[in-house]
Amino acid sequence: MKDFRARRWQQEDRNPMMTVFEKAGRYPDIIDLSIGDPDLKTPQKIIDLAFADAGAGHTKYTDPWGDPELREEIARFYAEEYGVALGEREIFVSTAGCVAMYLVMEAILDPGDEVLIFDPYFSAYATQVRLGGGVPVFVPCREADGWQPDMERAAQYLTPRTKALVINTPNNPTGVCYSRPTLEAVARFARKNDLLVVADDIYTSFCYSEPFLPVLTLPGMKERTVAINSFSKNFVMTGFRVGNIVAPEPIARAVKSINDSVVYSAPAPSQRAALHALRRRNPSPASPKAEPGSISTWASSKIRSQASALVSPVGPTPGNR
Repeated sequence: MKDFRARRWQQEDRNPMMTVFEKAGRYPDIIDLSIGDPDLKTPQKIIDLAFADAGAGHTKYTDPWGDPELREEIARFYAEEYGVALGEREIFVSTAGCVAMYLVMEAILDPGDEVLIFDPYFSAYATQVRLGGGVPVFVPCREADGWQPDMERAAQYLTPRTKALVINTPNNPTGVCYSRPTLEAVARFARKNDLLVVADDIYTSFCYSEPFLPVLTLPGMKERTVAINSFSKNFVMTGFRVGNIVAPEPIARAVKSINDSVVYSAPAPSQRAALHALRRRNPSPASPKAEPGSISTWASSKIRSQASALVSPVGPTPGNR
């Protein structure tokens, strides 16, 4: 019998994160750092309110763009936190961050378009680019630079097919927060070379030394930035599978059209949980927004007491270890 799989999948493209995750599951005493799943539970108040909303009838399809109340709350969040005004059709609610990245790549890439990815990188990015028909191009970052992207180095990887670059700050896996000078350099690079920036903004509460700075707030960047957000990390909601995309309206409309034939809308109870999380963002005692500073300091002190290595929570300053 012939192999009915598409040729591109006949040789399995294994995500290394999934390989580690599966192997770690075989041993009960392994601390698995392969996947970003907080060891805290979703705040009980969020669970209770989402459960009550489900009981009140929020169990059906929502507006394909997302629950209107949630989209209003996302717009309010951007206005209050970052001073950014968003239009109604610049916000799309997605089934978590990974699906959002896939949808964005489908929406922006023609076959053979290239996407710059700073390396080390979250392992799913390369596959997501390929699923959209694009070609991932890896730009190395160096420990000597504090893992901050070097845009002069990035320029060496430009070709006439380069269409976008992906940034992720705070970064998975290095933990570094990109500094304002780094983000300003990214913005200049994107404007100069007419590129789209896809910002994977899912760890925004994990900047400790200075507040998170969205690249779309920099001059001339809102119209050439797609921001991907997730409720998984900041609100300890990995299992709810809900996020959102902030993008120029033409891109948001393309994303919505693709998603109509993928999942139609994110789960209604999860969207209600996201709404209640945003309304209680300042901060929830059980949320990483309140916890990680103390958790990371505690972990650092324990490691220091057990080994000679110098370890501290990674901040935005180049050279931090």
